[in-house]
Amino acid sequence: MGSFVILDNYDWWKDITLLDFLKEVGKFARVGTMIAKESVKKRLNSEDGMSYTEFTYQLLQGYDFLYVFKNMGVNVQIGGSDQWGNITAGTDLIRKILQVEGAHGLTFPLLLKSDGTKFGKTEDGAIWLSSKMLSPYKFYQYFFSVPDVDVVRFMKILTFLSLDEIHELEESMKKPGYVPNTVQRRLAEEVTRFVHGQEGLEEALKATEALRPGAQTQLDSQTIEGIADDVPSCSLRYDQVLKSPLVDLAASTGLLASKSAARRLIKQGGLYLNNMKIDSEDKLVEEGDIVDGKVLLLSAGKKNKMVVRIS
Repeated sequence: MGSFVILDNYDWWKDITLLDFLKEVGKFARVGTMIAKESVKKRLNSEDGMSYTEFTYQLLQGYDFLYVFKNMGVNVQIGGSDQWGNITAGTDLIRKILQVEGAHGLTFPLLLKSDGTKFGKTEDGAIWLSSKMLSPYKFYQYFFSVPDVDVVRFMKILTFLSLDEIHELEESMKKPGYVPNTVQRRLAEEVTRFVHGQEGLEEALKATEALRPGAQTQLDSQTIEGIADDVPSCSLRYDQVLKSPLVDLAASTGLLASKSAARRLIKQGGLYLNNMKIDSEDKLVEEGDIVDGKVLLLSAGKKNKMVVRIS
């Protein structure tokens, strides 16, 4: 990899006053041009509208481009397609203020979810690459759960599988007997391995299998703690848990809204303790149910879980 420099734009903004900015930059900005930006029009027409700070941000980013163009010879700014308006604000300022050509912008398509919203830290459901922000298990689960309408497109964008192999997987989805989420599983494996390595993928697969309601895999406290940051959890004293009716525990921990809801779910076969289906409304939590003397895992159906830490 070639050399690179990381800059903090505070270094050139800290000495610029508002009056300086209006005098040196603001006079070159045309409100009509700023409003015509697609990103601005979208926000203006939204329910929340747009603040003055957001409206002027394109000029701030534009001046950043001007500064590094002038002082460091940077002539190309790269970003997602949603940054096009901010990037062209910079090329416009360079032409008007410095009166030179040669500033360029390059954008690439955003990875969008099926509802048209983008991945990113400002959107709900952000998919972080860092395991400190999102565990390999949760990362894997996200891609395992993508809708059929998205899975082939994600395969093409996010994996290194050949187009021929992706086409075969796509065709398999149309055949009788196709097992739902088979292609999603392949997508999740490929992307998780690429981001978190083989070790991260194995961690995710182990947790996925172990935490599947009804799975025969023996649970341990480490596996349960591994997902504690990704699912609701609570802490209770040992004496609050031991010999407690499971119906009471399901309600008091917030897994279910009420004891009656817990009873209904037991009758439907959907309440699990440490992945074991509970068949009796009279089930009490025994000492052997507390995994390694530290935790319990309650599950309501396949997706809703509650980790109970024992203190």
